[in-house]
Amino acid sequence: MSTVTTPQQEIRPPDFLGIDHMLSDEERDIRDTVRAFVRDRVVPHAGGWFEEARIPPELTQELGRIGVLGMHLEGYGCAGASASATAYGLACMELEAGDSGVRSLVSVQGSLAMYAIHRWGSEEQKQQWLPRMAAGEAIGCFGLTEPDAGSDPGAMRTRARRDGSDWVLHGQKMWITNGSVADVAVVWAQTDGGIRGFAVPKDTKGFTTQDIHKKLSLRASVTSELLLDDVRLPSDALLPEATSLRGPLSCLDEARYGIVWGAVGAARACFEAALDYSKERIAFGRPIAATQIQQQKLASMAL
Repeated sequence: MSTVTTPQQEIRPPDFLGIDHMLSDEERDIRDTVRAFVRDRVVPHAGGWFEEARIPPELTQELGRIGVLGMHLEGYGCAGASASATAYGLACMELEAGDSGVRSLVSVQGSLAMYAIHRWGSEEQKQQWLPRMAAGEAIGCFGLTEPDAGSDPGAMRTRARRDGSDWVLHGQKMWITNGSVADVAVVWAQTDGGIRGFAVPKDTKGFTTQDIHKKLSLRASVTSELLLDDVRLPSDALLPEATSLRGPLSCLDEARYGIVWGAVGAARACFEAALDYSKERIAFGRPIAATQIQQQKLASMAL
Protein backbone atom coordinates (compact mmCIF):
# COMPACT_ATOMS: atom_id res chain seq x y z
CA MET A 1 0.00 0.00 0.00
CA SER A 2 1.45 3.37 -0.99
CA THR A 3 1.77 6.18 1.50
CA VAL A 4 0.81 9.80 0.90
CA THR A 5 3.53 12.38 1.49
CA THR A 6 2.31 15.22 3.65
CA PRO A 7 2.43 18.79 2.33
CA GLN A 8 4.94 19.66 5.06
CA GLN A 9 7.39 17.18 3.55
CA GLU A 10 6.95 18.50 0.02
CA ILE A 11 6.93 22.27 0.41
CA ARG A 12 10.00 24.29 1.41
CA PRO A 13 8.94 27.96 1.29
CA PRO A 14 12.51 29.40 1.09
CA ASP A 15 13.13 27.24 -1.99
CA PHE A 16 9.64 26.70 -3.32
CA LEU A 17 10.99 26.05 -6.83
CA GLY A 18 13.23 23.29 -5.47
CA ILE A 19 16.30 24.38 -7.47
CA ASP A 20 18.95 24.86 -4.80
CA HIS A 21 20.35 21.35 -5.28
CA MET A 22 20.76 22.06 -9.01
CA LEU A 23 23.02 25.09 -8.55
CA SER A 24 26.79 25.11 -8.44
CA ASP A 25 28.59 26.53 -5.40
CA GLU A 26 29.51 29.62 -7.42
CA GLU A 27 25.92 30.16 -8.54
CA ARG A 28 24.69 29.88 -4.96
CA ASP A 29 27.34 32.36 -3.84
CA ILE A 30 26.26 34.87 -6.50
CA ARG A 31 22.60 34.33 -5.61
CA ASP A 32 23.30 34.83 -1.91
CA THR A 33 25.37 37.97 -2.56
CA VAL A 34 22.57 39.58 -4.56
CA ARG A 35 19.95 38.39 -2.07
CA ALA A 36 21.86 40.01 0.80
CA PHE A 37 22.26 43.22 -1.20
CA VAL A 38 18.53 43.33 -1.91
CA ARG A 39 17.69 42.65 1.74
CA ASP A 40 19.97 45.43 2.99
CA ARG A 41 19.85 48.08 0.25
CA VAL A 42 16.59 47.62 -1.64
CA VAL A 43 13.79 46.21 0.51
CA PRO A 44 14.01 48.87 3.28
CA HIS A 45 13.72 51.67 0.71
CA ALA A 46 11.58 50.20 -2.09
CA GLY A 47 8.35 51.77 -0.82
CA GLY A 48 9.88 55.23 -0.72
CA TRP A 49 11.44 54.84 -4.14
CA PHE A 50 8.05 53.80 -5.49
CA GLU A 51 6.42 56.94 -4.10
CA GLU A 52 9.26 59.17 -5.35
CA ALA A 53 9.33 57.40 -8.75
CA ARG A 54 13.10 57.28 -8.68
CA ILE A 55 16.05 55.10 -7.80
CA PRO A 56 18.94 57.01 -6.18
CA PRO A 57 21.89 57.36 -8.57
CA GLU A 58 24.34 55.91 -6.07
CA LEU A 59 22.54 52.56 -6.19
CA THR A 60 23.73 52.04 -9.76
CA GLN A 61 27.36 52.22 -8.65
CA GLU A 62 26.61 49.83 -5.79
CA LEU A 63 25.12 47.40 -8.32
CA GLY A 64 28.31 47.79 -10.33
CA ARG A 65 30.42 46.93 -7.31
CA ILE A 66 28.62 43.62 -6.78
CA GLY A 67 29.12 42.82 -10.46
CA VAL A 68 25.56 42.53 -11.81
CA LEU A 69 25.78 45.16 -14.57
CA GLY A 70 26.50 43.35 -17.82
CA MET A 71 27.52 40.30 -15.79
CA HIS A 72 26.81 37.97 -18.74
CA LEU A 73 29.20 39.88 -21.04
CA GLU A 74 32.93 39.22 -21.34
CA GLY A 75 35.76 41.73 -21.18
CA TYR A 76 35.68 45.49 -20.66
CA GLY A 77 35.18 45.17 -16.91
CA CYS A 78 32.22 42.75 -17.18
CA ALA A 79 32.01 39.52 -15.18
CA GLY A 80 31.66 37.42 -18.33
CA ALA A 81 33.24 33.99 -18.08
CA SER A 82 32.97 33.92 -14.30
CA ALA A 83 29.16 34.16 -14.40
CA SER A 84 26.96 31.51 -16.00
CA ALA A 85 23.63 32.26 -17.66
CA THR A 86 21.98 30.68 -14.63
CA ALA A 87 23.89 33.03 -12.31
CA TYR A 88 22.66 36.02 -14.31
CA GLY A 89 19.11 34.70 -14.08
CA LEU A 90 19.42 34.18 -10.33
CA ALA A 91 20.65 37.76 -9.94
CA CYS A 92 17.62 39.06 -11.85
CA MET A 93 15.32 36.88 -9.75
CA GLU A 94 16.70 38.25 -6.50
CA LEU A 95 16.65 41.86 -7.71
CA GLU A 96 13.02 41.69 -8.77
CA ALA A 97 12.07 39.98 -5.51
CA GLY A 98 13.12 43.28 -3.94
CA ASP A 99 11.75 45.71 -6.52
CA SER A 100 10.81 45.31 -10.17
CA GLY A 101 12.16 48.77 -10.97
CA VAL A 102 15.66 47.82 -9.81
CA ARG A 103 15.64 44.69 -11.94
CA SER A 104 14.42 46.79 -14.88
CA LEU A 105 17.32 49.20 -14.45
CA VAL A 106 19.81 46.31 -14.45
CA SER A 107 18.20 44.58 -17.45
CA VAL A 108 18.20 47.71 -19.59
CA GLN A 109 21.74 48.61 -18.55
CA GLY A 110 23.25 45.18 -19.19
CA SER A 111 21.07 43.32 -21.67
CA LEU A 112 19.99 46.20 -23.88
CA ALA A 113 22.38 49.17 -23.80
CA MET A 114 25.60 47.34 -22.89
CA TYR A 115 24.82 44.30 -25.00
CA ALA A 116 24.06 46.48 -28.03
CA ILE A 117 27.48 48.13 -27.77
CA HIS A 118 29.24 44.85 -26.89
CA ARG A 119 27.70 42.91 -29.79
CA TRP A 120 27.27 45.56 -32.47
CA GLY A 121 29.60 48.41 -31.55
CA SER A 122 33.13 49.30 -32.62
CA GLU A 123 36.16 48.59 -30.45
CA GLU A 124 36.40 52.31 -29.71
CA GLN A 125 32.76 52.42 -28.56
CA LYS A 126 33.31 49.39 -26.33
CA GLN A 127 36.37 50.93 -24.73
CA GLN A 128 34.62 54.26 -24.29
CA TRP A 129 31.43 53.03 -22.65
CA LEU A 130 31.48 49.45 -21.35
CA PRO A 131 33.98 49.70 -18.46
CA ARG A 132 32.15 52.71 -17.01
CA MET A 133 28.77 51.10 -17.54
CA ALA A 134 29.88 47.86 -15.86
CA ALA A 135 31.03 49.90 -12.87
CA GLY A 136 27.75 51.83 -12.74
CA GLU A 137 29.60 55.09 -13.41
CA ALA A 138 27.67 55.60 -16.66
CA ILE A 139 24.05 54.63 -17.29
CA GLY A 140 22.63 53.59 -20.65
CA CYS A 141 19.20 53.44 -22.21
CA PHE A 142 17.81 51.75 -25.32
CA GLY A 143 15.77 53.85 -27.72
CA LEU A 144 13.69 51.56 -29.93
CA THR A 145 10.00 51.94 -29.03
CA GLU A 146 7.99 54.83 -30.48
CA PRO A 147 4.45 56.11 -29.88
CA ASP A 148 3.23 54.41 -33.07
CA ALA A 149 5.82 51.64 -33.29
CA GLY A 150 5.87 49.50 -30.16
CA SER A 151 5.57 45.82 -31.01
CA ASP A 152 6.25 46.68 -34.67
CA PRO A 153 9.67 48.36 -34.53
CA GLY A 154 10.10 48.03 -38.28
CA ALA A 155 7.50 50.80 -38.60
CA MET A 156 9.61 53.31 -36.67
CA ARG A 157 9.61 56.88 -37.97
CA THR A 158 12.85 58.10 -36.45
CA ARG A 159 15.27 58.66 -39.30
CA ALA A 160 18.99 59.16 -39.66
CA ARG A 161 20.39 60.79 -42.79
CA ARG A 162 23.92 61.39 -43.93
CA ASP A 163 25.17 64.96 -44.08
CA GLY A 164 28.74 64.90 -45.25
CA SER A 165 30.59 62.62 -42.86
CA ASP A 166 28.02 63.18 -40.09
CA TRP A 167 24.69 61.58 -39.29
CA VAL A 168 21.62 63.67 -38.45
CA LEU A 169 18.88 62.00 -36.38
CA HIS A 170 15.31 63.24 -36.11
CA GLY A 171 12.43 61.55 -34.32
CA GLN A 172 10.91 60.46 -31.04
CA LYS A 173 11.22 57.45 -28.75
CA MET A 174 8.73 56.54 -26.04
CA TRP A 175 8.63 54.38 -22.86
CA ILE A 176 12.41 54.36 -22.54
CA THR A 177 13.70 52.97 -19.23
CA ASN A 178 16.59 55.00 -17.75
CA GLY A 179 15.95 57.67 -20.42
CA SER A 180 16.48 60.90 -18.50
CA VAL A 181 19.25 59.54 -16.25
CA ALA A 182 21.24 57.88 -19.04
CA ASP A 183 24.69 59.08 -20.02
CA VAL A 184 24.38 57.37 -23.41
CA ALA A 185 21.34 56.35 -25.42
CA VAL A 186 21.50 53.55 -27.96
CA VAL A 187 19.05 54.90 -30.55
CA TRP A 188 17.74 52.94 -33.52
CA ALA A 189 16.68 54.77 -36.67
CA GLN A 190 15.64 54.19 -40.27
CA THR A 191 18.30 55.01 -42.85
CA ASP A 192 18.47 54.62 -46.60
CA GLY A 193 20.42 51.44 -45.91
CA GLY A 194 18.03 49.96 -43.34
CA ILE A 195 17.70 50.23 -39.57
CA ARG A 196 20.94 51.28 -37.86
CA GLY A 197 21.96 51.94 -34.27
CA PHE A 198 23.75 54.98 -32.83
CA ALA A 199 25.43 55.75 -29.51
CA VAL A 200 24.09 59.18 -28.53
CA PRO A 201 25.77 60.93 -25.55
CA LYS A 202 23.29 62.74 -23.32
CA ASP A 203 24.83 66.20 -23.84
CA THR A 204 24.51 66.08 -27.65
CA LYS A 205 22.81 69.21 -29.00
CA GLY A 206 19.18 68.57 -29.97
CA PHE A 207 18.83 65.52 -27.72
CA THR A 208 16.37 66.01 -24.84
CA THR A 209 14.27 63.80 -22.57
CA GLN A 210 10.96 64.09 -20.79
CA ASP A 211 9.92 61.77 -17.96
CA ILE A 212 6.64 59.85 -17.98
CA HIS A 213 4.84 60.19 -14.65
CA LYS A 214 2.07 58.39 -12.72
CA LYS A 215 2.87 54.90 -13.98
CA LEU A 216 0.90 52.07 -12.39
CA SER A 217 3.90 49.77 -11.90
CA LEU A 218 7.72 49.81 -12.01
CA ARG A 219 7.35 53.29 -10.56
CA ALA A 220 10.92 53.52 -9.23
CA SER A 221 12.29 52.77 -12.70
CA VAL A 222 12.64 56.04 -14.60
CA THR A 223 10.72 55.93 -17.90
CA SER A 224 11.13 58.71 -20.43
CA GLU A 225 10.42 60.08 -23.86
CA LEU A 226 13.48 60.77 -26.02
CA LEU A 227 13.29 63.71 -28.41
CA LEU A 228 15.80 63.97 -31.25
CA ASP A 229 15.62 67.31 -33.01
CA ASP A 230 18.15 67.09 -35.86
CA VAL A 231 20.77 65.57 -33.57
CA ARG A 232 24.12 65.72 -35.35
CA LEU A 233 26.53 62.88 -34.66
CA PRO A 234 29.98 62.07 -36.01
CA SER A 235 30.35 58.99 -38.17
CA ASP A 236 31.92 57.03 -35.32
CA ALA A 237 28.64 57.20 -33.35
CA LEU A 238 27.20 54.53 -35.68
CA LEU A 239 27.18 50.96 -34.36
CA PRO A 240 29.01 49.48 -37.36
CA GLU A 241 28.01 45.82 -37.05
CA ALA A 242 24.22 46.31 -36.85
CA THR A 243 22.79 46.70 -40.35
CA SER A 244 19.15 45.64 -40.00
CA LEU A 245 16.30 45.03 -37.57
CA ARG A 246 18.25 41.99 -36.42
CA GLY A 247 20.41 44.35 -34.33
CA PRO A 248 17.77 45.67 -31.93
CA LEU A 249 15.77 42.42 -31.90
CA SER A 250 18.84 40.49 -30.76
CA CYS A 251 19.09 42.87 -27.80
CA LEU A 252 15.45 42.26 -26.89
CA ASP A 253 16.08 38.51 -26.98
CA GLU A 254 19.03 39.02 -24.64
CA ALA A 255 16.89 40.97 -22.17
CA ARG A 256 13.93 38.59 -22.13
CA TYR A 257 15.97 35.87 -20.44
CA GLY A 258 16.60 37.97 -17.35
CA ILE A 259 13.05 39.34 -17.38
CA VAL A 260 11.62 35.80 -17.13
CA TRP A 261 13.77 35.09 -14.08
CA GLY A 262 12.70 38.43 -12.66
CA ALA A 263 9.02 37.52 -12.97
CA VAL A 264 9.71 34.40 -10.92
CA GLY A 265 11.37 36.57 -8.28
CA ALA A 266 8.33 38.84 -8.10
CA ALA A 267 6.05 35.80 -7.76
CA ARG A 268 8.23 34.41 -4.96
CA ALA A 269 8.12 37.72 -3.11
CA CYS A 270 4.31 37.74 -3.34
CA PHE A 271 4.16 34.16 -2.08
CA GLU A 272 6.48 34.91 0.83
CA ALA A 273 4.50 38.01 1.78
CA ALA A 274 1.23 36.03 1.73
CA LEU A 275 2.81 33.23 3.76
CA ASP A 276 4.12 35.63 6.39
CA TYR A 277 0.75 37.36 6.62
CA SER A 278 -1.05 34.04 7.00
CA LYS A 279 0.99 33.37 10.12
CA GLU A 280 0.09 36.75 11.65
CA ARG A 281 -3.57 37.11 10.66
CA ILE A 282 -5.75 35.71 13.44
CA ALA A 283 -9.23 34.45 12.59
CA PHE A 284 -11.46 32.34 14.84
CA GLY A 285 -8.75 32.32 17.46
CA ARG A 286 -5.83 31.06 15.43
CA PRO A 287 -3.61 32.11 12.48
CA ILE A 288 -5.25 31.48 9.13
CA ALA A 289 -2.15 29.43 8.16
CA ALA A 290 -3.34 26.83 10.67
CA THR A 291 -6.33 26.04 8.45
CA GLN A 292 -4.96 23.98 5.58
CA ILE A 293 -6.64 21.94 2.88
CA GLN A 294 -5.57 18.34 3.36
CA GLN A 295 -3.63 16.79 0.49
CA GLN A 296 -5.96 13.81 0.50
CA LYS A 297 -8.84 16.14 -0.32
CA LEU A 298 -6.85 17.71 -3.13
CA ALA A 299 -6.01 14.26 -4.49
CA SER A 300 -9.66 13.18 -4.42
CA MET A 301 -10.67 16.39 -6.19
CA ALA A 302 -8.10 15.71 -8.89
CA LEU A 303 -9.66 12.28 -9.47
